[in-house]
Amino acid sequence: METFDNLSEESIIARPYQTPASFSIKSWAEEDRPREKLMQKGRTALSDAELMAILLGSGTARLSAVDVAKLILAAVDNDLNALARLSLKELMRHKGIGEAKAITIVAALELGRRRKETAAAARVTITSSLDIFNLVRPHLQDLPHEEFWVILLNRANVVMRKTSISSGGVAGTVADPKLIFKEALEQLASSIILVHNHPSGNRSPSAADIALTRKLKDAGQFLDLPVLDHLIYTDLGYYSFADEGIL
Repeated sequence: METFDNLSEESIIARPYQTPASFSIKSWAEEDRPREKLMQKGRTALSDAELMAILLGSGTARLSAVDVAKLILAAVDNDLNALARLSLKELMRHKGIGEAKAITIVAALELGRRRKETAAAARVTITSSLDIFNLVRPHLQDLPHEEFWVILLNRANVVMRKTSISSGGVAGTVADPKLIFKEALEQLASSIILVHNHPSGNRSPSAADIALTRKLKDAGQFLDLPVLDHLIYTDLGYYSFADEGIL
């Protein structure tokens, strides 16, 4: 990870007529300070760096909290989704970021993820592969490892439950058909949808993905529990077996 990809410390601190004291946010005009700006103008008036500076609370001897935030955001090309995938150790590689500040950043981003999850928890009817993608996104977004999920539906295609069946490594995870159909039978589901993620971002199914899908489809037909779709999730999009005519 490049810490000074688009924005270097030198470019930030090499400002004319600045003294060390001027790097403190307290020395700024009150309307320019992130906390005061939020109170006076509202949260939408703040940039990503200013919002992050409020989380950090302070900078370094040479950089303000806003400057530290700008460096971190520049290192991920100002992509908040990429920021959410950084580990504590990766965040702590930046100057001015210790364990406490790294934990604060991770906790704030996790709250945002859980907010999306709560919104998705409402009663949902599946009408397309996009509905599936939006339903599981809060659970699978930013994961560095593979997980396999099953979505249980009633006769009206309303989601009864979504359950994680297995969690594996970066390269794959094991999906046990017995566990998948046990859950569906116990909940008296009328149909199921399969979902697993590819942390690599590659949406294409592997030979193993195709073989497993066919195996589970055949088992579902025997149990009168049709498999409506198998979705391969990535943060940038998805692959639907049903849309591609494989199911």
